[in-house]
Amino acid sequence: MNPDPESPSPVQRRLLWLSLTCLGLASLAALAAGMVWALARLIHVLSPVLWPLAVAAILACLLSPVVAALERRGLARVPAILLVFLAGIIIISGTLASVLPQLIGETRQLAGKLPEYSERLTLAVDGFLNHPHAFVAHWLPAAPGPPGPSTAGSTPASNPATDMSAMNGFVHWLSTQLPRLGTWLLNRLQQVASGFAILAGLFLVPVYTFYFLLEQRSILARWRDCLPVTHPATRAELIFILESIQQYLVAFFRGQVLVAMADATLYTIGFLMVGINYAFLLGFMALFLTMIPFLGAIIICATAVLLAFVQFTDFFHPACTIALFAAVQAMEGLFISPRIMGNRVGLHPLAIIVAVMTGTTLLGGLLGGVLAIPLAAALRVIAARHLAKPAPSHTVSND
Repeated sequence: MNPDPESPSPVQRRLLWLSLTCLGLASLAALAAGMVWALARLIHVLSPVLWPLAVAAILACLLSPVVAALERRGLARVPAILLVFLAGIIIISGTLASVLPQLIGETRQLAGKLPEYSERLTLAVDGFLNHPHAFVAHWLPAAPGPPGPSTAGSTPASNPATDMSAMNGFVHWLSTQLPRLGTWLLNRLQQVASGFAILAGLFLVPVYTFYFLLEQRSILARWRDCLPVTHPATRAELIFILESIQQYLVAFFRGQVLVAMADATLYTIGFLMVGINYAFLLGFMALFLTMIPFLGAIIICATAVLLAFVQFTDFFHPACTIALFAAVQAMEGLFISPRIMGNRVGLHPLAIIVAVMTGTTLLGGLLGGVLAIPLAAALRVIAARHLAKPAPSHTVSND
């Protein structure tokens, strides 16, 4: 019996399935890209609503142990929360009253001196290139000597002016780019100041924090009833994953905020000892940036080393700044983090860095980076449960 001439051949069927597979993958990729774009636009539109909620959730996470400790001493829930709020207001007001004028003064001084610092850096780099240090000059190729009388068959001597043209061109390019760098840094500082002003004006944060603390037990007791899943095994698995994500996030925010506060204090004291003019401003920046492991410390270190160089125009003070960062990082790794984190297992620093960078790039802004941390926690829990080892028995905590 002859095959149907209208039916596809085996080669044609393979090509057809390959085409359908590629079309399906392309459709899934386009759908994922569209969802990310839509989520980024949604976060951008709802950022005035999401920022207070995110900040309030972090504050409630940090203040919950203090409220629980006051309750164990016999104080009711509402008076305990109000007492914690009163203590927080006193501490924040005292800190701002003592530090905020210094921060404002240093910010204005730095903004006014950026052009001068750019010129200093240009002159320092120019002087280093034209008159390098003896130790550096020892490793550089020797400069060509004066041209001697030419003889037949000899190689013509090079012109020093021609040899220095490339270096002079580099110095000219650097001198034109540094003012642009100063302008860019000034714009970034203005954006950061605007962001802090917006955060300071979020008067709804205390309100959200109060109700998060007040309804914490009710939320922990009833959130399982809101899950749109009825199958017992699937429901138990979902509850386990969500509770594990909550544990990772609580460990991260509580531990990392306390570590950042300790690091910022040590950095500020160290900057004052080195003699950098903007010690309080750098320490205030470190309070927020060091919540991102390694990456924030690198940004603060690079900024402090650059400021020390343009302020003192030597290599001793930048070297002292680098030694300061090495000492603080060693203290954090050996003493601060073990005592604050204890035996709790949080998110891996690499996972936090990748999540923040990915969220900032795809979702837009720092809010996208912060919101990407729960996604990193979810991936961490799912990978550890289903890829690293067999799933344990379903046990749901009622805490």
